[in-house]
Amino acid sequence: MDRLKLVLQYFQSNSESISNGICIILSLISVKLYTSFDFNCPCLPQYNKMYALGVMFVPPIILFLLGVLVNRHTGVLMEEWVRPLGKRTKNPAVVKFLLSSVFQRSLLAPMVWILMTLLDGKCFICAFSMNVDPKYFTGIPNSTGLELIKIMAKVPCKEDVIFKNSSFRKAVSRYVRCYSQAIGWSILLFFIFLGAVGRVLKPCFNHATFLQTRYWSNYLDIEQKLFDETCVLHARDFARKCVVQFFENMREDVTVRMPLSSALRLSTIHNEYEEEEEEHLHGITRQDQVDHLLQTWYECKPELDVTRMAYKPKVCITWEDINGKAMFSEV
Repeated sequence: MDRLKLVLQYFQSNSESISNGICIILSLISVKLYTSFDFNCPCLPQYNKMYALGVMFVPPIILFLLGVLVNRHTGVLMEEWVRPLGKRTKNPAVVKFLLSSVFQRSLLAPMVWILMTLLDGKCFICAFSMNVDPKYFTGIPNSTGLELIKIMAKVPCKEDVIFKNSSFRKAVSRYVRCYSQAIGWSILLFFIFLGAVGRVLKPCFNHATFLQTRYWSNYLDIEQKLFDETCVLHARDFARKCVVQFFENMREDVTVRMPLSSALRLSTIHNEYEEEEEEHLHGITRQDQVDHLLQTWYECKPELDVTRMAYKPKVCITWEDINGKAMFSEV
């Protein structure tokens, strides 16, 4: 149970871990779908190859698009790619890094599906049994009156009566399955070798550039997440203010008498609550201000420089007499 908690904490730690978890889940789903899929070759010359290649490549395309869709980095990538320049320059290395990350994770589940079809061999037998030269095998059923191409197309169908008491079908199936499994293991070996070479040669390149690119790609993700969370807090307090203001405008004047100490305590609590709401509102209290803020965030992202404190507008209250003359002011 503790190990399960550790695994869940890892996958919830950051967006990269969540993306890895989603890729693993999609891969497990692809394995489950293939094992539960009932493959039935049509055993017809004009449909065998189309059906088999469709089963081999259409589900991987769906899994790939699904992986791109559920990956959070896809949204970060597109926002960074299409946003106006504003005060912040675009870093092509960060865009390439995000694109590579999205493609690598999205390709995991499709590759699992393709490798399983190749290692199983059913799709390959259905697609390419007609391309086998039958002269290398004995026991071909030639007393049925069927054309040779139709006989070869029926090789994937072991229940067909023309192969009764004949070892021809099994021999051809084993031959084609060997090719299919050889291709599958070769692809798996190639990717393992490619990953090992990349891991070994990675320190040989400029590792500082990689760290910088990874840092700023994580920064973009965290920045957008914090902005969304701040907008949610602002929207909640903005809605609360609007509702409270509506109710207060509808009520009549009421005089409440209570002890002084309780009144002071209630006033203190109310003031603390108001201050907390004001912190979430950040002085944005009108619809046009909210729209302007969101438009500015899209068109002109802030500079990546926090050494200078942002200018905070101050509220100045001025008391005037009946003639409009300022008596005193307070900031």
